Amino acid sequence: MEHRIILEMGTGNDLYGRDYTRAAKRAIQDALHHSSIVMFKSLGIDHTEMRVQVTIAVQQPDQLDLKALTAELPRGRAEVTAVKGGLDVHDAQNNQTHVIATAAIEAFVPINAKDWKLS
Repeated sequence: MEHRIILEMGTGNDLYGRDYTRAAKRAIQDALHHSSIVMFKSLGIDHTEMRVQVTIAVQQPDQLDLKALTAELPRGRAEVTAVKGGLDVHDAQNNQTHVIATAAIEAFVPINAKDWKLS
């Protein structure tokens, strides 16, 4: 049975290009930079056993390149899902829209609870 072992969140933006994928890549990198998973080596678990579920939120999720976002993930079997969220902040004075993306990265590994106990 899989259990979630990690939940990291990040934000990213594209201030001038209105590029949702660029903002989402930055959100993924932000989340990854908050995480250090030493348990794999410490416990002898191969990182290929980890399933990584990424949820990216932007105002126009259909404009995301999910394949490019999946390539941002260095470990595990990655799945990226796009949802509506994030922010588009419009600067009317300069006719510019700034894109803000949010990312949630969850990591799951198969763990048998019977193999774990606190001592």
